[in-house]
Amino acid sequence: MRLPRTNPDDPAAVDRAAFQQMADTFLARGGTYFDTAYPYHGGASEGLFGEVVAARYPRQAFEITSKMPIYQVNCPEDYGRIFQKQLDSCRVDYFDNYLLHSLGADSYEKVEQLGGFAFLSRMQAAGKIRRIGFSYHDGADFLDRVLTEHPEIQLVQLQINYVDWEDPVVQARRCYEVCVKHRRPVAVMEPLKGGALTRLPHPAAQLLHSCAPAASLASWGLRYAAGLPGVEVVLSGMGDLAQLEENLTLLEGFSPLNSQEQAALEQAARIVRESTPIPCTSCGYCTPSCPKGIPIPDYFSLYNRRELFGMVPELADSYRRRCAAHAKPQDCIGCGGCEARCPQHLPIRQWLGRVARTFESEP
Repeated sequence: MRLPRTNPDDPAAVDRAAFQQMADTFLARGGTYFDTAYPYHGGASEGLFGEVVAARYPRQAFEITSKMPIYQVNCPEDYGRIFQKQLDSCRVDYFDNYLLHSLGADSYEKVEQLGGFAFLSRMQAAGKIRRIGFSYHDGADFLDRVLTEHPEIQLVQLQINYVDWEDPVVQARRCYEVCVKHRRPVAVMEPLKGGALTRLPHPAAQLLHSCAPAASLASWGLRYAAGLPGVEVVLSGMGDLAQLEENLTLLEGFSPLNSQEQAALEQAARIVRESTPIPCTSCGYCTPSCPKGIPIPDYFSLYNRRELFGMVPELADSYRRRCAAHAKPQDCIGCGGCEARCPQHLPIRQWLGRVARTFESEP
């Protein structure tokens, strides 16, 4: 639910009439799945869904997914208070899918201590949630731990797209493979990287156009994600009626990528990666030498994606999570140990300074 706005500077200023037209078109064409969350659109998203969809359509006409803002939970009682507010805002008696929002290594212990998983199970037993799960922006090894320790989880929402598939920070492929291993269905978020994959470097865009002249850049990303076995739904964050209609048309007649298209997309992804400003290979040789423990390749990967695609929301969130869990780029003391061990002979200290200035200056 990345909805059109009447004021681009106010996330809560949603164009209600445009959203209603989109929702009506979506449902009339056979769509059912809506994804929202407590903080979306400045806290207005759930209420808008309630007004535009739940109040105007029978309950069986739609499927609604929302999420618990675990970063706002400070005591066990907060779970019940927030959850009831969400039910009321969405005007439903139950959620089809309900997720812990952005679970990761930095929040997992707190969720455990305050009973987050147990709360979801209780609400499911009470009939207020059909399926429980979590959205996730962390590494594959930790995901494997969570699914091993919580086999009750029924749905995982992952960031998957063809550029992030082998990204060392996002670890899209590895996280997807963990879900396959645990036989958990996947809801894909950011299949177009917040719209970034509709703005590819010219050589990559030209390559895809030559392979399929009539196909939009958005269609490549959506078909890639939707064609993965075990993917149940692809959330593209449609922001206007034209995007909605394009996506509906594409998926109504859906066909997965053929071998020629798959090869072209992999080549395009390589072009995007090779266009990155910091030629870091993520070998990790630099990190043991850092007395501050700065995860240097992670920050370089985030910077590269920012330079290629702009400051899309997921990059700002990823940077914030890295800083919360590890040393920051600005914690560098300039010892030079990292540069002495870098096989690419990168001026790491200079790049860390640029990363810090770039991300810290963003609003």
